[in-house]
Amino acid sequence: NFFFMGRGNPADNAENVVQACNVLTSRELFQLSASKVTVSTVAPDPNVFSKLSEAPCVLAWSVHAARDDLRKRLVPTTKYTMEELRSGLMKALLDRPPNFKRTAMIEVALISDVNDSLQEADELVDFCRPIVEQVPGSKLIVNLIPFNDIGQELYKKPTDEAVQSFQQRLWHQGIYAHVRTTRGDDESAACGQLATKKKKNQS
Repeated sequence: NFFFMGRGNPADNAENVVQACNVLTSRELFQLSASKVTVSTVAPDPNVFSKLSEAPCVLAWSVHAARDDLRKRLVPTTKYTMEELRSGLMKALLDRPPNFKRTAMIEVALISDVNDSLQEADELVDFCRPIVEQVPGSKLIVNLIPFNDIGQELYKKPTDEAVQSFQQRLWHQGIYAHVRTTRGDDESAACGQLATKKKKNQS
């Protein structure tokens, strides 16, 4: 699997990301399946999905919360409503070339007592449903990512019970949800932990 993500938002370099995806999936070059290439973005504006949809890949959107006020808190760079951004994703999926699958991933980093309650799960279901119902042939996957402890008080890792309840809430309402396996947290090397550890060592 090949994943474009991180602090360098792929949407800010869309032209080169699309070119890289074409190289990775070319039969004459790396020969990866498009389903094995994922491009993730926080979606700074609704139009970025159309730019990235030209790439042979799975489109992934780092949502983290479906409610506007909570999403703004978790993604301070947010300038558009979630409805506006969702419309951009749906349009991009509908406009994809016939040989590209309409597969999209919604990513949510679950944080204890912030966005891991059943209320947030229900809000996410309501948010995802128009994508499933109004984009013919679409396949929507919610990727639940338990937050990794980085040694500060504001954000904490959710309990396994909270993650499981969140996932089951989505399943029971017809939204497929996968929980990403955490690796490296015992060595402080999981996602989001390395930069924090480096800062601590420098202080």
